[in-house]
Amino acid sequence: MNRLLIWSFPTILAALLCSSGLAQTRSFQISKGQFFLNGSPVQIISGELHYPRIPREYWKDRLLKARAMGLNTVCTYIFWNAHEAKPGEFDFSGNLDVATFIKTAQEVGLNVIIRPGPYVCTEWDFGGLPPWLLKTPDIRLRCLDPRYMEAVRRYIRRLGRELAGLQIDRGGPIILLQVENEYGSYGNDQAYTAELARIYRDAGFTVPMYTSDGSDAARLEAGSIEGALPVVNFGEGPEQQFANLSAFRTGIPLMSGEYWCGWFTHWGDDRFGSAQLSRVKADVAWMLQTGKSFNLYMFHGGTNFGFSAGANFSDHYEADVTSYDYDAPLDEAGRPTEKFYALRDLIRAQKTDARPLPEIPPPLPQAEIPSLTFAGKARLFSSLPQPAHAVQVQSMEMFGQNTGYILYRTILVGPHSGKLVVTEPHDYAVVFINGVRMGSLDRTRSETTLNLPPETPPHATLDILVEALGRINFGPRLIDRKGITERVDLDGVTLMNWQVFLLTMDPIYLRGLKFANSDSSSGPAFFRARFSLPAAGDSFLNIEGWEKGVVWVNGHNLGRYWSIGPQRRLYVPGVWLSKGSNEVILFDLAGGPAHTIAGSAN
Repeated sequence: MNRLLIWSFPTILAALLCSSGLAQTRSFQISKGQFFLNGSPVQIISGELHYPRIPREYWKDRLLKARAMGLNTVCTYIFWNAHEAKPGEFDFSGNLDVATFIKTAQEVGLNVIIRPGPYVCTEWDFGGLPPWLLKTPDIRLRCLDPRYMEAVRRYIRRLGRELAGLQIDRGGPIILLQVENEYGSYGNDQAYTAELARIYRDAGFTVPMYTSDGSDAARLEAGSIEGALPVVNFGEGPEQQFANLSAFRTGIPLMSGEYWCGWFTHWGDDRFGSAQLSRVKADVAWMLQTGKSFNLYMFHGGTNFGFSAGANFSDHYEADVTSYDYDAPLDEAGRPTEKFYALRDLIRAQKTDARPLPEIPPPLPQAEIPSLTFAGKARLFSSLPQPAHAVQVQSMEMFGQNTGYILYRTILVGPHSGKLVVTEPHDYAVVFINGVRMGSLDRTRSETTLNLPPETPPHATLDILVEALGRINFGPRLIDRKGITERVDLDGVTLMNWQVFLLTMDPIYLRGLKFANSDSSSGPAFFRARFSLPAAGDSFLNIEGWEKGVVWVNGHNLGRYWSIGPQRRLYVPGVWLSKGSNEVILFDLAGGPAHTIAGSAN
């Protein structure tokens, strides 16, 4: 019996150590100007992809393709506004189960870099910040405003509970954590970024931290903090970019936190954003050959499903399209492109071990959706919820609404014609008198006024329907409230006493719609069609002919469409379709007559 105990105890102990990860402790360190993985120098060859932009069922497919292209690491932002849509109410389930995404990356052999922000940019609504912050009228963001920081601490503490246990020194794949995001392009409050680093440490994050900025000295100085590795973001000329980084800080491993191998797209652009393949190949080849670490932004862009797309402001407001294809190595549907194969060949040629790259996973099923005729119609003005009341108009956030549409209604007392001035419509407003469309105001064109005709009757009903197209996600104009942000004037008089209808377009609202037979009348409306498929598969819905709106398939919000393009189709993941019966609901601001739509795989 004693002999058995003597021999079995080491075996049991070894098994326990192995199961806990202690027998094979992994590590990632920055030392002597290099990255070290488990004690050996390593070049990080990473690619960016984002879990909310990819259906959960496809996470493993995309990650396997990252391995097959030759990546050893993947990088993801973490989207605060998706996880905490209401203050203190967190969601890490379903497509927001970031821990499972990271575990899946480890399962297929990839290390992981996380970029939790709290601000992340990424052409995502409000740069990942939660819109409920904007309910505080004078709040200041991305600085030590105590009201902002209280919310940040709550978010990071909660995130630590989800992810701290997945760091490499605890058996997980997380090797690096980015503090904030391109802060040197926004502000210079280094006390703020240093406090963020302390909060992450207090939340249990122990891996090395880094900051990412443009390579000019001013951006690097404003964005860098003591104790975090500075890296640079750029889209061309890596030799000069890394020379700038070396001049700023010596004795560090040189890394590109974002190498832009594609670009994003705004509504109204002439074409989709792209990056020339020959330039990308030359830049990546140089980084591979000189041992520079880099992160391809994006490896796979995916889709801004629902109302998640953001916006920019140059000399005017520019809203981002629904597709986040980004001209990435994997296209929006996760299919390898010419860029994928070219980069795979480059990485394979630079490999120092004899093991072949993994095989590329087989193509996913595709489906053709038959031409659909909409048989049901529900008028928006007949489908309104109970209104809130306001003496003067207020922004969407003041009513606790994050996304969607908002309708402002008043009776014209006193002035009932003349110049109508909306200060300001964020972002696309349609004006009605007694239900008749008078015109539209498009923020992308800086439109704020239209004339109500002299024949407008006294005591007419004025409706202003406003669509939120996406909060600004980059630059100094981040505080970008939606709806009507200040006031409405008619003939120089400020209009008062409004009913306000909150049109969130969420599943609860959609279930309450009452569809009748479709007709040819105009006005904002929902349309419904049903169709059958012999088998489910990825597809793209062609929405040409429709003016502007949103599409849902089997309850999943595919995102916005707009006739100005350049996007003409909406990606439909096959996992959101069913063999047999399926349903499409389309909301259109023009609302008639109904056009057909169809879906194709290519």
